[in-house]
Amino acid sequence: MKRFARAAVLGVAVVTSLGALAACGANSSGDDEGDSGKTIALLLPETKTTRYEAFDRPLFEAKVKDLCSSCKVDYLNADQDPQKQQQQAESALTNGASVLVLDPVDGTASAGVVKSAQASDVPVIAYDRFVKGADYYLSFNNEKVGEMQAQALVDATGGKGEILMLNGSPTDPNAAQFKAGAHKVLDASGLKIAAEYDNPDWSPENAQKFTSSQLNNIDPQDLAGVYAANDGQAGGVIAALRSAGLKKMPPITGQDAELAAIQRIVSGDQFMTIYKSIKTEAEKAAEVAVNIVNDKKVSDTTDFDGVPSFIFDPAVVTVDKVADTVVADGFYSVKDICTAEYAAACATAGLS
Repeated sequence: MKRFARAAVLGVAVVTSLGALAACGANSSGDDEGDSGKTIALLLPETKTTRYEAFDRPLFEAKVKDLCSSCKVDYLNADQDPQKQQQQAESALTNGASVLVLDPVDGTASAGVVKSAQASDVPVIAYDRFVKGADYYLSFNNEKVGEMQAQALVDATGGKGEILMLNGSPTDPNAAQFKAGAHKVLDASGLKIAAEYDNPDWSPENAQKFTSSQLNNIDPQDLAGVYAANDGQAGGVIAALRSAGLKKMPPITGQDAELAAIQRIVSGDQFMTIYKSIKTEAEKAAEVAVNIVNDKKVSDTTDFDGVPSFIFDPAVVTVDKVADTVVADGFYSVKDICTAEYAAACATAGLS
């Protein structure tokens, strides 16, 4: 890939301008994989979902550091603002990024970022969320995520009763896939969706407000369950139901295996979450980025909408699967989960 080599040379030429960004990136050690000063821009979408700051960023930076002592990571977070992300991408290109690893706030709008980068001979890796025209794409089987969440809810409720459905942001391409997968299962079940909401920023606060507003129309005691597309929203739903006086929660889904969600699952407040090995995803993204800046072949890809891709499998986590998933993978330790507040519940779950 000839333009990858040109992009790498560009990264070498401008490295001296990046000293001010060192605090944002990864310092280097490990095996040197080529010329010095190559810059990889990591653009993440927001901070309200805990995974990005707690896992994606540090795991990605650590793997780059391990693979390429001369590479630097220019880290940028858009705070759920697509215009800010556009500006950050332009800044990264101006400052000599050799490759963009982009998790878009708005998948459609980010197609412009891809075109701008490629016009400068800088390849783009679409990370976790798809961007049409990207050079590579890494994510999980997102429609399957929605199917797994919905099937868990159907199984937990017996497929009867009214539910609330809280989806992700309409600008997030993954959210559309989660929603499609969930509807495929829910629409074929006996569950009735009393109200549905597309949360514009995935925020727990919006989820709480929506749920509270719907409790004017449905008695919380009569709620069979809640489809929440991620753990943050699940937390907002639980807060609303608790404020309404409900003590025993109906089955509530989630995604991302956030620590608070795992603790809620152990205590019985949340029914399930989807665990996606962020370590697998982040480290593979780092490997692909380092190969690109060093003009090495990226192999073993599959095809997703015409883009060479790596698609990983998610897993359902219920209380009986905590030990076999997030604990077994070292995502969290039993000590992380089983704080004093959850000690009794952990003992019951066999985690103490």
